[in-house]
Amino acid sequence: MDNDLDIEFQENDVSLETQWRSLILFGRNSATYKFAFAKSLLDIINEEKTRVSLSDLSVPFSKYITDHLLISDKQGNSKSSKFLDYCRSFNKGELSVDELHYYTEKYGFVNVVDAFQNINGGRINDLFYEKNYNGKNKEIIVTDNLLKLKDNFHFISFENEVEARWNLVETAWNINVNPKLLEVKYDKKGSIFYIENNLNKRRDITSVRDALNGYQKGKCFYSFQNISIEKGSENVCHVDHFLPHRNKEIHYKYGANLDGVWNLVLINNDVHRTKGTKVPHLKYLKRLYNRNEFYIKSKHPLAETIINQTGDNKYKRRDFLQKHYDLAYNVELVKWKPKIELPGTF
Repeated sequence: MDNDLDIEFQENDVSLETQWRSLILFGRNSATYKFAFAKSLLDIINEEKTRVSLSDLSVPFSKYITDHLLISDKQGNSKSSKFLDYCRSFNKGELSVDELHYYTEKYGFVNVVDAFQNINGGRINDLFYEKNYNGKNKEIIVTDNLLKLKDNFHFISFENEVEARWNLVETAWNINVNPKLLEVKYDKKGSIFYIENNLNKRRDITSVRDALNGYQKGKCFYSFQNISIEKGSENVCHVDHFLPHRNKEIHYKYGANLDGVWNLVLINNDVHRTKGTKVPHLKYLKRLYNRNEFYIKSKHPLAETIINQTGDNKYKRRDFLQKHYDLAYNVELVKWKPKIELPGTF
């Protein structure tokens, strides 16, 4: 098995949408600025701007940061941040909007503009913008690559995916739970991931669909057809248990929670109707392994949860999946494949 699956995730598919998702899912997270910056870039795409000053960019960027600070105060690993302190002051009513925008332009973009397009020690192949700092006039020049994202089927999901990733990262920084005891739980009725603290107080994190979609590249796990995560859509995808949930008690006796993140995938309507409670063909087990390793590489509560549920190294995780796959097959004695399957990229 490849030990650098996050790199494989990007290099096997160099489409613009995959490069965008790689930045969001696998880029470094020393602060959450990149998520606010990503959401600001998505605003630019909708407005079809080609040049944006840092002054104009400070408006959406600061709003996204201040909104999140109201929910989770820790938005970075640094012990102190002038920019975040100004944002906190604004939330307390101590700064005006104009003052917030001034300090955002001065301090908010110091690292994020340069760092956003970097991953795995280098820059992405197709840049989404270029920096143009000429004296006091600082701006970014938007490339066609960024604007082309709007023409992609998956564009409508990008904002939800960024927000889900942001929620997971800030949860990891703000909860007081030992990582070895951390378990993100699945609420089937609400389709929400949540955690409980030491007092059994629940904290909802994010939509299951929003959190899973990016790691599946917006595709049905089995058929690789496009899927929708939009609430209310008649084509909204289903959250599927890879190994049949009806046998959960048998698996539980052997140390597996089938409601765990490791066993949840997104599938489209047609696939959902035909799969039912059947056990997928063995080849999809490797895909599940790869998908789970994507989470682990991305460092957030879902990663810690999968490690705690399936093993603290890749060999244990592989053996765990094989053991429970064999157990499921021995009960069902039927292996299933979708009627339609497009070429997969993980």
